[in-house]
Amino acid sequence: MTISVDPIATAGLVTREVRTGERAGAPTRVAVARRTYATDPADLWDALTDPQRIPRWFLPVSGDLRVGGRYSLTGNASGVVERCDAPRLLALTWEMGPQVSWVEVELTPVDDGTGDRTRLELRHEAPVDPEFWTQYGPGAVGVGWDLALLGLGLHLDTGEPVDPDDGAGYALTADGRAFVRTSAQGWTAAAVAAGEDARDMQAAGERTVTFYTVDPSQPSTEETPTGETPTE
Repeated sequence: MTISVDPIATAGLVTREVRTGERAGAPTRVAVARRTYATDPADLWDALTDPQRIPRWFLPVSGDLRVGGRYSLTGNASGVVERCDAPRLLALTWEMGPQVSWVEVELTPVDDGTGDRTRLELRHEAPVDPEFWTQYGPGAVGVGWDLALLGLGLHLDTGEPVDPDDGAGYALTADGRAFVRTSAQGWTAAAVAAGEDARDMQAAGERTVTFYTVDPSQPSTEETPTGETPTE
């Protein structure tokens, strides 16, 4: 299945929040993404945890997929399954090289009289790296999760797998760039609402857009943002 959606409207389905936290006495920041899907909690839980369905919208997964076991996502993160309370809460460590962060996904049924609907809340908590935060802000992880939630929605709507090549290259297309920019602007607004400096976060958001939408194999025709306030 190819990706064919209204990129701005689809990015707008996610609500975003930035929080501060603490782990073992060290400060953390938490990127929170929420999106409601037109399915029941059992089906959404299955899409999130069935190793046969996960690659249809995200990445191939392997390992010991139970509490205390280690998982590995092909070409991406690995970690430990810390909680698995079906069909409500999944908690994992998220490990990339020496960096360890934490991901929780919570499902809540929505009773609004419109049929089966479930709200997904994803919380990604990471230790504060001041240099990285200044450079990219919350969009560094937030945009990536928004893209994953896009793929999940496509799979849930159709039952079909997202074409892996289309998924990997989506951010480099015109629609994908519009999606990434809308997502990054949403994360910038969430950071500013949490008390971050607006000019700093706007510049960080522009660098995030560049990171996701510029093909590293092609020479760039644009200068890397240097901290100026975007005019778009």
